[in-house]
Amino acid sequence: MKVWRFTDSSKEPTRSNTWHYHNEVEFILVEKGTHEIQTPNHTYTLNAGDVMVIGSSQLHTGRKLSDNDLSYIVLHIDFRPFFDPAMMMYYRHFLEILHPLEKLNYIFQENESVRKDIARMISETHAEVMDKKKGYEIAVSMHIKYLLLMLLRYDTRELLTSHSHVDADVDVIRSLVTYVDEHLTEKIDMGAASQLAGMSYSYFSKYFKKKMGSSFTDYVNQKRISKAERLLVTENRSVNEIAESVGIENMAHFYELFKRFNGCTPKQYVSKMNGRIN
Repeated sequence: MKVWRFTDSSKEPTRSNTWHYHNEVEFILVEKGTHEIQTPNHTYTLNAGDVMVIGSSQLHTGRKLSDNDLSYIVLHIDFRPFFDPAMMMYYRHFLEILHPLEKLNYIFQENESVRKDIARMISETHAEVMDKKKGYEIAVSMHIKYLLLMLLRYDTRELLTSHSHVDADVDVIRSLVTYVDEHLTEKIDMGAASQLAGMSYSYFSKYFKKKMGSSFTDYVNQKRISKAERLLVTENRSVNEIAESVGIENMAHFYELFKRFNGCTPKQYVSKMNGRIN
């Protein structure tokens, strides 16, 4: 977990920064001024007291929108260490399998009390980390768990609980998600994944789709293309190199998958993304 306070006292609005991403989930609290955050599909205008969440590895960029001073707190969280045994049943809800956490920003826009509570948690977490009083680690852990609780409890659209009726085996799901993330640059064999899960090939195929809401192949392809999207706009590499770096050597297959998930070619995607920050 990392937390910073940033200030910008420049006398005019700034241009958007380049696209970037973080492995951790990011929360932003604006304390003063107006901050604009862009993601591939949305633009958020945040004023003093506003908060937002950006999912793990989600492309985004930001800029100061007015000539007033800008002050904001950024909180980066790897959720995994905060899921103790009592909370593990909810771990799967935050894996962003079906919905990116960015979609939860509707909670802060529609529920003022939740927005204020989350803002307070972010501010108090920053204060605890800066002051480092005795037991601050416990206080930070409590704040993060409360933040998770608020998201889960006030997700009235049930984006986090779409498959909560399924009794998922959390340890198995977590090991499979980690396996895919760590082997995206290689050929991922469903046979190896089924062995990791301790299941037969045919049973694993049905199990994964039931638990995750998508076939294993579709899940892997989605993860590969998501990584390719990030590399396309953050690194100066050819499409061929990027396709190989996400484990897809057949270029025709790469273009087919990319268009399926984005509705455009990699070149068109880069043009669209660059156009959003110009």
